[in-house]
Amino acid sequence: MPNTKKSMTNNPVHYPEVNPNPHFPTLEEKIIEKWKEEDTFKKSVKGDKDFIFYDGPPFANGLPHYGHLLTGFIKDIFARYQTTRGKKVERRFGWDCHGLPAEMGAEKELGISGRIAIEEYGIDKFNDYCRKSVLKYTKEWEAYVTRQARWVDFENDYKTMDINFMESVLWAFKALYDKGLLYESQRVLPYSWACETPVSDFETRMDNSYREKSSKAITVTLKLKSVPRKLSGKSCKLVIWTTTPWTLPSNLAAAVGEDIDYSCVEKAGEHYIIASTLLHKYEKELGNNVVLEIKGKELVGLQYEPLFKYFANHENAFRVLAGSFVTTEDGTGIVHIAPGFGEDDQILCEQNNIKVVCPVDNGGKFTHPVEDFLGLQVFDANDQVIKALKEQGNWIKTEQYLHNYPHCWRTDTPLIYKAVPSWYLKVTAIRDKMVKNNRQINWIPGHIKDGLFGKWIENARDWSISRNRFWGCPIPVWQSDDPKYPNIEVYGSIKELEEAFGVEVKDLHRPFIDTLTRPNPKDPTGKSLMRRVSDVLDCWFESGSMPFAQVHYPFENKQWFEDNFPADFIVEYLAQTRGWFYTLTVLSTALFDRPAFLNCICHGVILGDGGQKLSKRLKNYVDPNEVFDTLGSDAMRWYMVSSTVMRGQEVVIDKDARGMKESLRAAIKPLWNAYNFFTLYANADNLRATFDLSSQNLMDKYILSKCFKSIGLIQKAMDEYDTPSATKVVENLLEVVNNWYIRRSRERFWKSEHDQDKIDAYNTLFSVLNLICRAVSSLLPLITEEIYLGLNNNTGSVHLETFPDQAIYQADEDLISDMERVRDACTAALHIRSESGVRVRQPLAEVTFIGVAANVISEELSHLILDEINVKAWNSVDKSKINEYATYRLQIKFPVVGKRIPEKVKDIISANKKGDWKLENGKVIIGGEELREEEFELKLEPKAEFAGRITALSSNDALVLLDLNITEKLRLEGIARDIVRLIQQARKSANLEITERIKVSLVSDDENITQAIKMWDQYIKEQTLCVEISSDKFSEEQVYEEEAELEGIKVSLKLARYFS
Repeated sequence: MPNTKKSMTNNPVHYPEVNPNPHFPTLEEKIIEKWKEEDTFKKSVKGDKDFIFYDGPPFANGLPHYGHLLTGFIKDIFARYQTTRGKKVERRFGWDCHGLPAEMGAEKELGISGRIAIEEYGIDKFNDYCRKSVLKYTKEWEAYVTRQARWVDFENDYKTMDINFMESVLWAFKALYDKGLLYESQRVLPYSWACETPVSDFETRMDNSYREKSSKAITVTLKLKSVPRKLSGKSCKLVIWTTTPWTLPSNLAAAVGEDIDYSCVEKAGEHYIIASTLLHKYEKELGNNVVLEIKGKELVGLQYEPLFKYFANHENAFRVLAGSFVTTEDGTGIVHIAPGFGEDDQILCEQNNIKVVCPVDNGGKFTHPVEDFLGLQVFDANDQVIKALKEQGNWIKTEQYLHNYPHCWRTDTPLIYKAVPSWYLKVTAIRDKMVKNNRQINWIPGHIKDGLFGKWIENARDWSISRNRFWGCPIPVWQSDDPKYPNIEVYGSIKELEEAFGVEVKDLHRPFIDTLTRPNPKDPTGKSLMRRVSDVLDCWFESGSMPFAQVHYPFENKQWFEDNFPADFIVEYLAQTRGWFYTLTVLSTALFDRPAFLNCICHGVILGDGGQKLSKRLKNYVDPNEVFDTLGSDAMRWYMVSSTVMRGQEVVIDKDARGMKESLRAAIKPLWNAYNFFTLYANADNLRATFDLSSQNLMDKYILSKCFKSIGLIQKAMDEYDTPSATKVVENLLEVVNNWYIRRSRERFWKSEHDQDKIDAYNTLFSVLNLICRAVSSLLPLITEEIYLGLNNNTGSVHLETFPDQAIYQADEDLISDMERVRDACTAALHIRSESGVRVRQPLAEVTFIGVAANVISEELSHLILDEINVKAWNSVDKSKINEYATYRLQIKFPVVGKRIPEKVKDIISANKKGDWKLENGKVIIGGEELREEEFELKLEPKAEFAGRITALSSNDALVLLDLNITEKLRLEGIARDIVRLIQQARKSANLEITERIKVSLVSDDENITQAIKMWDQYIKEQTLCVEISSDKFSEEQVYEEEAELEGIKVSLKLARYFS
């Protein structure tokens, strides 16, 4: 305790009176309000060079969740960090406005569904409703983002529905068209009948859109009109199998594998052809009387009778074709081909001049000529199709088939595959360039480059970019409405549109854009018109256009964009390797032949209790607002960015917010405790500290060296976008500051003299706190701001400071190493005390260090160790004597060894069992091989005669031996120390000022208490600011009393203020 005469309450206060246990959310809200009042964010946007990061726009027709908050924290952290490194970081917020999320929401709220209903309601009114509804929750979003202490520019935001943004998207479309990278085609695509629109192939790979689905798998026969020569004159049928019975009315062919073996089995005079390896699955239905074995190529070209009448006269149809995709993994080895509903089917039929038929409408319902199932939704038609096939005599069996099946990521309904006309971006033509550009990207985690993303783009397909919807950026293509006079026009700017159609263009949305028509210049009759194709662009095309469209490139900011592309940084969750990261890469490669970004964090997914998906229904996670209100956003931020979610793994946020509470304990409270200690005693001493790194005190030099080394490690981690490593360094540093530096330096703060040593202690701690706040400001923006302001007279902002410059202090690496050795030694000694049940306050006579080099532990360090472990004397034994006290146990990491020298593993195992190995200069030689450092561990195990008194350092190269014999004198000193602790606890309980002097009454029947007080009277008084200690009752009004026990001895304690 500081031995000052004056009460702190009478001193001028240089620093805030800090609450040791504050309500952090209240402090945070105060800081956020201060930032707003002082416009701190805007002041921070300055620098010599731009640092560009792309803020992926969310939809504002729903509220943010933990995934949004995590991404927001990461964006904010690196924007703040790069700002401290002297970069100018614009942070323009964006809103995703177009696409299915907006349309589906509008349909639900308006009580309408489907294209016909929307057209009847009015496209103009529907789109107006979408325009308003997409920004429904912008204020809520702004509140969440602000409360999480994320700095973004909401005033200068961009929206994908803004005319400038959309014009840039039109420019991109035309630029791609002019490059020959766009084409129109009817192809089979994943199709959402619930949304009445195709779905991009990559969308089916996002967000785990595959679900387990039970389908009715049906096996039926096709009656051959021509048969293999060896079966001439026989009635013969092909056996086919499908999990989509509804596609059978559109069957136009059957496919076999040319090199697959097929068997012809005879049953009741009928012959059935099936793949030989799959016959066993049908023995009950077909028997096993094999009359012929035949290769698939001998079946190719055979004709069969149509399964249904609807397309009976279709040209070139109802033949057996050779398909390279046919396997014998399941089914019958003969594949039913419906080119309107299967990608492989369509390609195969095109190769064989069979045109596509697709008798299913936009809503997934049967159309003409499938009269028997007209108007039925295809999945609802399955049972009726099966019934019809039974009645026709084609049916063999039906079974339930459980498989992973793609679902619409918006409606969670099963998709179908359907031939639809669409505009395509020819991704296959730029695939090699995308692979090349990917080599320039630094992916975090690193395996994404050649794994999840690399493999995806290596196999990328052409991208269907058109959607048969309403609320979106229009496809800027006009076509002649008379096929006799074909013509296509593509427009890439508002100016081009205005010049072509002679009207002012103020909106690019439907229905206005659809009203723009003009005579077809290639029609000599002058009758046909140029009309816009009705589709809009896939909203992912807009997302991929965001880098240039947000700045209205190339119509504005042309030079700025070209100078600042690609972006320095981008972040989203892993699935965006199939989404936004992918579309950005496609468009940046196609338009500029460059990557869209240079550094990319792919974070993992946040789960609720039990590792389940976050669910409002299950209530398996704590509400974010509850965390903000009880623990604070810094706690949430620290938990998230210090976790494995930053390595692309999953992390759990449970109902009790245990992880975020741990963040308070591991980082926020330790930082606050150090700040509280400093302000408490600096105010008591009426001392204003300065930023000063010149102290020559050993502990000061150590903590400054440790601090600057940690700053270097933090900088390295942050430069590598590695927040888990950065947070680990910070937690380690705060542990050292509190539990080593401050605790070992208390006497320097407590002493009464205002000498240079005391001033050095204050200046050093002030400097360290200042440096930590500046280095950690991006990771803990609110708490570091509160502390920074407290240290600096409530002026400025830590976020207007630069990252600490390591060059201003030369860290003493040897001192750091020596002190770590000291701390390790102390930890080992305290471990012995703990295991032996000897409390730390009980002094011991001697400690022996075995194997610690004498030149490592200086006299000053040895005194520090003795004081820390409460031992009177030090003894040192040379490393060569270790074998007298302990033996080495070798632990070999065989999986690691096996990768390097698999042929030697047996010999090494045998030698290890025999103990036949040796240690030479720190190297392990066993079985004739020298093991590498990462292939083994050596552990020192004490000999039995020293059990309970000796333990190894964590480095396993030295030992600590404690003399646990306690003399009477040592025992009494231990009791005196217990008395000090009891009085200090009582002072806290009585809420006494740290400078207040007291009188103490300590009554006990035990003679040991009396003797301890008599022997250590002066020590007890100095440590507790006690003027008088006695066993008598005093007349002054007591401020505290309690009945307590000291090592089993009952005592009665009373405190009273002392007035001189």
